[in-house]
Amino acid sequence: MSVATAPPGPRCLLPGYHLFAFRRDPLRFLTELARTYGDVAQFSVGPQRVILFNHPELIKEVLVTRHDYFMKGRALQRAKLLLGEGLLTSEGEFHRRQRRLIQPAFHRQRIAAYADVMADRAAEMAHRWRDGETVDIAREMMRLTLAVVGKTLFDADVESDADDVGRSLAELMDLFELLMMPYSELIERFLIPSRRKFERARAKLDSIIYRIIEERRRSGEDRGDLLSMLLLARDTDGDQGGMNDEQVRDEAMTLFLAGHETTANALAWTWYLLAQHPEVEARLHREVDALLGERLPRFADVPSLVYTEMVFAEAMRLYPPAWVIGRLAARPVEIGGYLVPAGSLVLVSQYVMHRDARYFPEPERFDPERWRPENKQARPQYAYFPFGGGPRRCIGEAFAWLEGIIVLATMARRWRMRLVPGQKIEPLPRITLRPKHGILMRLERREPTA
Repeated sequence: MSVATAPPGPRCLLPGYHLFAFRRDPLRFLTELARTYGDVAQFSVGPQRVILFNHPELIKEVLVTRHDYFMKGRALQRAKLLLGEGLLTSEGEFHRRQRRLIQPAFHRQRIAAYADVMADRAAEMAHRWRDGETVDIAREMMRLTLAVVGKTLFDADVESDADDVGRSLAELMDLFELLMMPYSELIERFLIPSRRKFERARAKLDSIIYRIIEERRRSGEDRGDLLSMLLLARDTDGDQGGMNDEQVRDEAMTLFLAGHETTANALAWTWYLLAQHPEVEARLHREVDALLGERLPRFADVPSLVYTEMVFAEAMRLYPPAWVIGRLAARPVEIGGYLVPAGSLVLVSQYVMHRDARYFPEPERFDPERWRPENKQARPQYAYFPFGGGPRRCIGEAFAWLEGIIVLATMARRWRMRLVPGQKIEPLPRITLRPKHGILMRLERREPTA
């Protein structure tokens, strides 16, 4: 390895200051770090050295070119408490085998079948809304994507179970934040009531999922849902085997979490941005009205919903559901001329990179025109990476794009959203980038124009 230097970064004048500043406002902390020190910067959180890379080529180095130097960061290692050895948390050859087994569930033919579920569930919710009603659109989108993933993952015969899963999962997510805190391994002994509540909620989820798995194994039926794919999958490139019940449980839990939490947040932020940009909203309505009229969108319509996709892409630029990716250096590696010692935590942040003025002029402005083909081609690949990259790129990316476009088109046929005045809207960067206090919207019914 060539001689490499340590990255620049702020000195820690008070013990624990960087930890405090990062925990208080991680989005601001990382943004200011990149603005002050450039493409590579480091800071310390207790004994942990943390290095932020904020350049498309360096992000590609971490996620793609030199990915084998890294393993999942602490946050996702701790996530095994909930997700077990699912795709988000597993490593090495086991991860590669699981990905081979799951990949067919996201082939084009399967994804196409899910489009009808997405449109139908969105239409059902839109039908229940009332003109002039005030709703928390973040909560509504969470309910909607939960219904979608309940149908596509578990099929309609267990939708009531999917509701129970959703409630338990929401409870687990709140408790999980405590278990993700720095040094939580040491302080867990003082969080005994919270830990017990976490374990009870997880046990309820497990009992539901394992029962569904047992029933489906007995029937041997392929119902076209993701659970059927997990149970029927065989590793044709490896040992020809399938998954045991524990592996199916871990992947089902992972897909359930990733399949509704992230997309719900992306949709909520999209409605928030549209409500503040009536000219963008009007153009979205024109596209939807011209293509669909009175009918629901289907899979074949998606390539024609060009502006709808541009709107969704721009919303995920400003408010990426996955706002940061962490990797632990398993051994020393040089990235961009800087030494990353073994044990260092490396961060690449979608939130910070997506607001870099070098690649997105006037980065705070909501402008779907950035996503015209010629504008996309002018930017480096990893200036925009809402679904990660490399071998661990989100396996459900096509599912998420489809759901975002279908839901926007379905609901925009009938409704406008108007922000309720006086509320404080701010992002809460936890596992995903949520609206901290929700987003209250007043619903205005509209009729498609010819």
